[in-house]
Amino acid sequence: MSMSAARPRWFVAGDLNGFFGLVVDNLSILGFIAAALVGIFGFPAEVVFTRMFPGTAFGVLVGNLIYTAMARRLALRSGRDDVTAMPLGLDAPTSIGMALLVLGPAFAGFKAQGMDEAVAATATWQLGMASLMVMGTLKLVLSFAGDAITRLVPRAALLGSIGGAALMLLGFLPLIETLRSPVVGFATFGLLLYVLVARGPLPVRIPGVLLAFIVGTALYYGLGLAGLGAPGFRVPDALPLALTPPWPGLGFVDGLPYTVPYLSLLLPFGLLMVVGGINVAESARAAGDDYRTRDVLLAEAVSTLVAGLCGGVAQTTPYIGQPAYKHMGARIGYTLLTGLFVGIGGMLGIVSGLVQWLPLAVLAPIIVYVGLDITVQAFHSTRREHALAVALAFLPAIAYLLVIKLGNPALIEPARFAELYAHGEGSGLPELATIVVLGNGFIITAMLWASALVAMVEQRMRLAAAWWLLAAVLTLFGVIHSVHPQGGVYLPGALEGLARTIAWQFAAGYAALALLLGLLSLQKHKPGA
Repeated sequence: MSMSAARPRWFVAGDLNGFFGLVVDNLSILGFIAAALVGIFGFPAEVVFTRMFPGTAFGVLVGNLIYTAMARRLALRSGRDDVTAMPLGLDAPTSIGMALLVLGPAFAGFKAQGMDEAVAATATWQLGMASLMVMGTLKLVLSFAGDAITRLVPRAALLGSIGGAALMLLGFLPLIETLRSPVVGFATFGLLLYVLVARGPLPVRIPGVLLAFIVGTALYYGLGLAGLGAPGFRVPDALPLALTPPWPGLGFVDGLPYTVPYLSLLLPFGLLMVVGGINVAESARAAGDDYRTRDVLLAEAVSTLVAGLCGGVAQTTPYIGQPAYKHMGARIGYTLLTGLFVGIGGMLGIVSGLVQWLPLAVLAPIIVYVGLDITVQAFHSTRREHALAVALAFLPAIAYLLVIKLGNPALIEPARFAELYAHGEGSGLPELATIVVLGNGFIITAMLWASALVAMVEQRMRLAAAWWLLAAVLTLFGVIHSVHPQGGVYLPGALEGLARTIAWQFAAGYAALALLLGLLSLQKHKPGA
């Protein structure tokens, strides 16, 4: 390692490896967003590729330029030539969550309200922009208080809540899409497990993920053109290259009212990115690159806000793999190359063209892997005695997974869904209503449950009671356990009939548990007990 004050080189050989890895990560997430919106929800492809993608890609450009500048400044200040820039890209859990839990359902809901498809698509786009502005603003504010958050909320609660979402929504849902084309899906997924989990050797010197994509895509089109592929194969229509600059605008303002039913998802999404940014900064520091945590957080907040202002719909985040990029020889140039490729490619339609030709059965397996990796990390990064709290945090996500499937009008007609929601068999609340209410606000619910259980494990019963009381209050306003099937918030006095009964029953349940724990905390511990 050189300690001279010589200017660091902009590019080294290892930057090419880092560039391929970071670009593939971003393209796979963009590809899944497009495949989910267009393929699953029937969203107009033109809106995705020419309105949503340019601004989203521009956020990646801005964030990577900032991180490149930070790395060069650190290298100049320290006199080192082995400084590695912080990798930035689209966050997999929240980007896919935006597609599957916010944008797709919102588009279906707007059409159900009688909106024309084009009008519904524009409203959904505005909702996506507004969502980024909400999350970016939250990240901007919390970037100055990130450490306080990590002290207040246990790691088991933060990682368990996203671990449940990862396993159910990033693991299970994309797995279904993977296996809808079994030959392509199994081959791609198996190759990814070989290179990423088993770390097996390859006969060619290219990134393993890129090889899996090439093999999967070749299989998909080869089998499809030979008439041996899965049903519904078709060659996509070629998109002409066109300049679509991500001009800043105020379209997000019209989308702000649409964000209200989704705040119980959007606010945890933003909070988790702040915590993730803190962990990433610590990880880079352990690898020898001492970036200021606040600067790392501010950069991701700014790039998210810029993306939202320019029409983007997926938030950016620093990736946890900074030490891995350092080990593969990447330094400063790979983030600059990635930012320019994704940002300029997004404006020219190159990114959209590449993404359109990547089949869902090829993209989905990498998302399944990401989901599994995040789930495992939730257990590995928490104390052993808190493992049950992590597992407990998974359960609300299972309920939301069922809500996604049962709420699909193609599976259950809306009239039948409403009937099952209002009437149940036997005693107690209707079963479907209970599933829906448990699933609504599932990330915050998971955080509260895990936080309370961690406090109980640590014999801090009054703190546990406080967490349960907070859950009772949030229940009354629909922040968690919203009685509206769409998950909207409300004032307690506005509820009537069964909805009122459900809300007050759930809130009373939390309050009763808090009271019990409060009484138990009054016990005097016997010496030696």
